[in-house]
Amino acid sequence: MAKHIPEHLAGVPRPLNAQHDAPHRFAFLLVPGFTYIGFASAIEPLRMANMAADDIAFGAITVTLDGDPVRASNGVLTTPDHSIDDMPDVHSVIVCGSNPIRYPDTKRLIGWLRGLARKAVELGSIDTGSDLLARAGLLNGYHCTIHWQDRAVMLERYPRIIVSDHLFEIDRDRFTSGGGTAAMDMMLELIRRHDNEPALASAVADLIVHDRMRDSHDRQRIPLRQRLGTLRPKLSAAVAIMEANLEDPIRLSELAEYVQLSERQLERLFRDHLDCTPMQYYMELRLNTARQRILHTDEAITEIGRSCGFSSPSHFTRRYSEMFDITPRQERRGSTADTRDNRG
Repeated sequence: MAKHIPEHLAGVPRPLNAQHDAPHRFAFLLVPGFTYIGFASAIEPLRMANMAADDIAFGAITVTLDGDPVRASNGVLTTPDHSIDDMPDVHSVIVCGSNPIRYPDTKRLIGWLRGLARKAVELGSIDTGSDLLARAGLLNGYHCTIHWQDRAVMLERYPRIIVSDHLFEIDRDRFTSGGGTAAMDMMLELIRRHDNEPALASAVADLIVHDRMRDSHDRQRIPLRQRLGTLRPKLSAAVAIMEANLEDPIRLSELAEYVQLSERQLERLFRDHLDCTPMQYYMELRLNTARQRILHTDEAITEIGRSCGFSSPSHFTRRYSEMFDITPRQERRGSTADTRDNRG
């Protein structure tokens, strides 16, 4: 599907040092626990672009719900420039998401974002910020992305949204990134499109010592079955089947039949390349998936256990405790008490 960029974002050709009529103004919405690495990766390229162009091509401000300081993922207390009520006019607003996904006064934020959309303000996100845009119905029919840890949940919650595993997506007046340094690549692409000339974006990449500008087709995380490579197609196929059958796990004999190996051959393949048996790998896959959902969603623990193939809450708790040395409920309580983002 071809991407369409708003005219004022695409800009017109100009020399690197040409004077801009007015800066393109970005506002960054900061929520408690926002991912700091994503925020820094997004705002710093704008400063560097002004330096490289020897002009004020871009402006950036920070906003919070009520104008009060918020603490970032790494514990840094950040004082914003404005509240959402007194924010001046801007061209683009970027939601800096938190992990776990949690927003203050969600209803009010959704109303504010919808009002911006009606005014044709471009809306973007970093990390889990796309979840808030999705809740507001502002990504329906758009290509978007989110941090890989939260992609499965987003696909389930918002079936009308096209959620990719790419580093970032730019679709008409929406732009989203998977967080971390992916936000840097997204901003470099926005700078390139705004200037309609790769020289400025390349100059910014040089200043921030970013040796390769990744594009939107680069993926965030390479699944194990791809990392295994084409030399082990049977192993890759077995892992893919496991990933597709978490809720209703299949038996070893069925798995071996699907990949056209004997059980002994399949066990040897896992032992040689993954240093475990197929069923050990399968159990760890189910438990790791469950842990991500406990840490990053508000789903009921019993439902998480069921959807990851555990027949009873007690079975789930026992297996979880054996692997992580903590119960699912203790894990959830710790996640709720600590809003710091282990990605930032």
